[in-house]
Amino acid sequence: MHRRHLLHLALAGIALPWAFDASATQKIVHARAWDDGDKLRLVFELSGPAKYQIFTLKAPDRLVVDLAGTSAFAGLNEIPAGNRLLGAVRSGPQAGGTRIVLDLKQPARVESFLLGPSGSEGHRLVVDLHSAAMVAPIAKAPPAAAVAAASNKTAGQRDVVVVIDAGHGGKDPGAVGGNGEQEKIVALAIARLLADKLNRQRGFKAQLVRNQDVFIPLRKRVEVARRYNADLFISVHADAAPRSNASGASVFALSESGATSTTARWMAERENSADILGARELLSLKNKDPMLAGVLLDMSLNSTITTSLGLGKTVLDNVGKVAGVHQKRVEQAGFAVLKSPDIPSILVETGFISNSGDCRKLCDPLHQKRVAQAIFDGLQTHFVASPPPGSYLASRRAEAIS
Repeated sequence: MHRRHLLHLALAGIALPWAFDASATQKIVHARAWDDGDKLRLVFELSGPAKYQIFTLKAPDRLVVDLAGTSAFAGLNEIPAGNRLLGAVRSGPQAGGTRIVLDLKQPARVESFLLGPSGSEGHRLVVDLHSAAMVAPIAKAPPAAAVAAASNKTAGQRDVVVVIDAGHGGKDPGAVGGNGEQEKIVALAIARLLADKLNRQRGFKAQLVRNQDVFIPLRKRVEVARRYNADLFISVHADAAPRSNASGASVFALSESGATSTTARWMAERENSADILGARELLSLKNKDPMLAGVLLDMSLNSTITTSLGLGKTVLDNVGKVAGVHQKRVEQAGFAVLKSPDIPSILVETGFISNSGDCRKLCDPLHQKRVAQAIFDGLQTHFVASPPPGSYLASRRAEAIS
């Protein structure tokens, strides 16, 4: 079973009816929405656990959400609308709870699930709306061979989604070189170049966590990867080291059992200090059956770290040819931005800005292009050999094998 499906079971499929007190009145304290191009996601923030029912109506198309034992805040009807799927929002009391009616501009496929508290987030109801594909009627059934050919051509055409995180930004400059060079600027330059290379290659789609000089909390960076349903999260850095003669590139994956070296531990603590984040906040499955949630989480996390280590080694081998290596192996430490239990995640230190030689190269646009190309080569090598199920690369690999 795929690790992401395992985690979704833990987050959405472990029902706890005994944890809900029907006599308690909860509140919808806030609602937000965003459209990432693939789906419209609505998140209703709740003051406590709640039960809900959801169904669609036709002529006109509407989505109805009933939340039992809840009351709504005044601004609920102001959820952003006017996009390609959502026209208007209405709400009101209904049988001891709240009914929310969403006017849809077209038929939509609906997915919904409840999330318990995690980190700074409380109870939430998440509703995803996907455009429903409208298929024109076929006048005459084609031959079976034509059907098979069409299926082979169109199946598995999704892109491999890579979310690229340029380290630091805004009020957080990151490491600073001897002449005031800033890590945040180097990281963004390389991240942009990498995104451009991925987006020019068929079968890949890159998304930047930040595309300008802004500060983004570490936890929010991980949320971007989840929002885009990423196949990989890669964080780009150019850090400092305790010793000024430390040089070369490094690649890191998550460790749940401590850092693999003193330097790895020092660098993780330095990066995490920009935004204090508890080690279990992103991995927490509060209010779930402890034994089942723990098993699902361990299976997902172990699989993710294994994938991250293999991918990271391929990237390190390629980047090392351009920037040299600080450590020949992929190191592990508790970097906050790597703590996604179901998305393979690596952190690439492209060099040490605290080293005068590395710093000079890191600020050279030509070297930045070479580093971005090396990272791209590593990612392409990995995903061509081990493509995610249902992707264009997977269909190409299946064709090559057959």
